[in-house]
Amino acid sequence: MAESKIPYGPTYREMLDPVEMPKNVRERALQAAGGNELDPVNLFNITWKDQAGQVRSLVLPPEITGVDANIVVLLGVGFPSGSHKVGPAYAILMEGCVDGEIIPGRHTIMAPSTGNFGIGLAYVGALTGCRTVVIMPEGASRERHQRIKKYGAELELLSGEQANLFYALQRTRDLKKDPVNRPLSQFELFANYRFHRYVTGNSAIEAVRGTGNGRIACFVSAPGSGGTIAAGDEVKKAFPEARVAAVEPYECPTLAVGGRGLHRVEGIGDEIVTLVHNLINTDFVVLVCDEDCVRGLKVFRDGAAVLEKRGVAAETAGRMRDAFGVSGVCNLLGAIKMAKYLRLGPGDNVVTVATDGIDRYHSVIGELEKRCLEINHSVMDRWLNDIFSRAGEDHIYDFRRPGAKQTLFEQKEKDWLPFGYTREYLEEMKSQEFWDHEYSLVTDYDQKIKTMRG
Repeated sequence: MAESKIPYGPTYREMLDPVEMPKNVRERALQAAGGNELDPVNLFNITWKDQAGQVRSLVLPPEITGVDANIVVLLGVGFPSGSHKVGPAYAILMEGCVDGEIIPGRHTIMAPSTGNFGIGLAYVGALTGCRTVVIMPEGASRERHQRIKKYGAELELLSGEQANLFYALQRTRDLKKDPVNRPLSQFELFANYRFHRYVTGNSAIEAVRGTGNGRIACFVSAPGSGGTIAAGDEVKKAFPEARVAAVEPYECPTLAVGGRGLHRVEGIGDEIVTLVHNLINTDFVVLVCDEDCVRGLKVFRDGAAVLEKRGVAAETAGRMRDAFGVSGVCNLLGAIKMAKYLRLGPGDNVVTVATDGIDRYHSVIGELEKRCLEINHSVMDRWLNDIFSRAGEDHIYDFRRPGAKQTLFEQKEKDWLPFGYTREYLEEMKSQEFWDHEYSLVTDYDQKIKTMRG
């Protein structure tokens, strides 16, 4: 351990609450946020909080959602690299450094990804001096490819029959045979779970203070890696009545019915039940049509006049213009459907997440415009009505009934036994004690980070 070193970066506690950071470091980080993106001090900007210490969030008006409940959206676009996925990327790398498994400058970090985690890891790698390799299917938007390369990472694209997460995981394992390579799989490393349960979960709880009844009735998240939905574990600890809903593309209903399929919602629906997804606390699975998500993004991006005509404040419409991506709209639609399904009313809060912003979807919008003969204000007004206001309670699967989750546990076994995990280990995941133990390591890692960074 003597020759290993760790990056000078934040603890979990400091990512949750930046006031815990050394004051001079926080001030330098805030200055760097608007300047040199690749200044390593930007690691201390990995937080849901803005410069004023408030959680970056937006309460969507009923003129959009069509429901009386408050739909509170945490905004990931304000994170370094433009997505909250940089948080688990940093946490996974930092834990590896603390454990002595990764030495920046000596080891190559690599990861399978369908987009934002790969961007986040490329970014963190650039700031910590790690050579980085991202392995991903070639179908991701070209903006994702460009951003990964911009940060100096190498990109290995999978095509044809190999363009899927299973092969990406296997490819990462193959590369592990070289002792220089260190795989950092968000799908199976529990730093991902720890970051989101602690940092995202507690930020969600803070985001509803002063909104409605100050409680969370439902937390909604599409499980890509299965990390963000871990926030629901902390939400349930604070509000035992809360429900957690996982959102999937209708075209790829893996959790809902064990289905597979191609879809346009990048970063989720990877045809797998991830290892770090705590299935115990997932109460519902909601399916959303991928084309609705893309069309909804077009409305938010270019339909400000339509939104304002419906009564949405110009400031709100302006904030929405750049703050959503396709998966964020997907989460929003899932939140609206759950608000209706649970019969939530004024004062109730549903919390969800906009993972990233429009900056990595311009090509996706361009493809939509090619598919549609014409997209004018009249068309976007109709989309706003049909996609959001008229979102129904269809395709919602209730997994609270006795024995319903057994199919999910069986699917997890099917997905992970081929990668060397034992049935005994996977059986342990059926107990909340397993997850609480993993969560408790936040305190241990924080103490080690503070000690080792000096």
